[in-house]
Amino acid sequence: MDKSKKAVIVGQGYVGLPVAMRAVEVGYDVVGLDIDERRIAALSQGESFVGDITSEELRYGLDSGRYLPTTSYIDATGFDFAVITVPTPLKESLPDLSYITDSAKALAQFITRGATVILESTTHPGTTEELLVPILEAGSGLTADVDFYVGYSPERIDPGNKVWGFVETPKVVSGLGPESLVRVKDFYDSLVERTVPVGTPREAEMTKLLENTFRHVNIALVNELAVYAHALGIDLWESIDAASTKPFGYMKFVPGPGVGGHCLPVDPSYLSWHVRRQLGHAFRFVELANDINDHMPDYVVRRLLMSLNNVGKPLKGSRILMVGLAYKKNTGDVREAPSLRIRELLEEFGAIVLGVDDLVEDHHWPKEMLRGKLDAETVSNSDAVLLVTDHDYLDLNILDNSDVPVLDTKNALKGASVEHL
Repeated sequence: MDKSKKAVIVGQGYVGLPVAMRAVEVGYDVVGLDIDERRIAALSQGESFVGDITSEELRYGLDSGRYLPTTSYIDATGFDFAVITVPTPLKESLPDLSYITDSAKALAQFITRGATVILESTTHPGTTEELLVPILEAGSGLTADVDFYVGYSPERIDPGNKVWGFVETPKVVSGLGPESLVRVKDFYDSLVERTVPVGTPREAEMTKLLENTFRHVNIALVNELAVYAHALGIDLWESIDAASTKPFGYMKFVPGPGVGGHCLPVDPSYLSWHVRRQLGHAFRFVELANDINDHMPDYVVRRLLMSLNNVGKPLKGSRILMVGLAYKKNTGDVREAPSLRIRELLEEFGAIVLGVDDLVEDHHWPKEMLRGKLDAETVSNSDAVLLVTDHDYLDLNILDNSDVPVLDTKNALKGASVEHL
């Protein structure tokens, strides 16, 4: 393939920016589109907010002259490939596909014969064929899989993963028809080490939902086990470590304060909603997992309340140090993070919450939440500490050596004052 072609990546966040930088690296002329003016301004200055892309890598892309961050779709004129990586959040518990719709409408007028449009955003099966294609055809006046090509390839970005990055992770690809599949596969073959073709976009869309539903359900299992194991006086963490020595028939999952990010709190609900809408049935595994994982912050607060009660202190008026706000270790991503709900519950009980997380950028920091550093003085001035995210940069020895009650949701501490989830 001639990599000197033009690729437009719509959405320059945790998914889109790595795709854009890799496309620049292999020789594409890349337009990074995003409606967030502040984000585009930062990217234009060589400031990366995505942990998987360093500012040095970003500046290389800018200096090469092959990367243009922009908010204007006019810059998409004459594209050969367009990849849509926009968010698909839940709005009042229902799938919100408005970002896909808006992106498709804006891109459609710039589609020319031979161009290829690929959707990466997580969504329910049928979105590519039933929503995306009609919008692209109506806006371009062209016919999909005849005049231009369309496919779906689910994103598999795992922020902070140093082993399985965008290039190393196999990429599932699909096309509206055989020729579309060829175009989509060729594009990703130039970016990643391995592609995995599937029959239609529906199978590709289902693949993403299957992957995250599998994780969601198994995390819910160990979360519920954590609640009951504690009540039964059993060290579940030790049991998990022991079970993990089995070389077959078992996969390790660990409990935590809840699930967060752009995948687990959202993706399984897309599948559940689609099954109920299309078939009239409840997806009971997903709905049960949602219920368990959604209520882990409540359980965390209850455990913290009990810890304070054991030392004769009420939660009301207590100073709680929350260490780590991001939903995932070694990232600054607070989207749907359980820490946000935990903070809300603590403040409802009248607690004073101080947060520590150097990886969360100022403009993503929760409004009106006090921000501090993890040091001995801050810990000693707290009535209790809650470890939510055990980033590598944190000096957790400070917590291990503290006399202040500590609730560790990550099994990262061993101190005398530490309780584990």
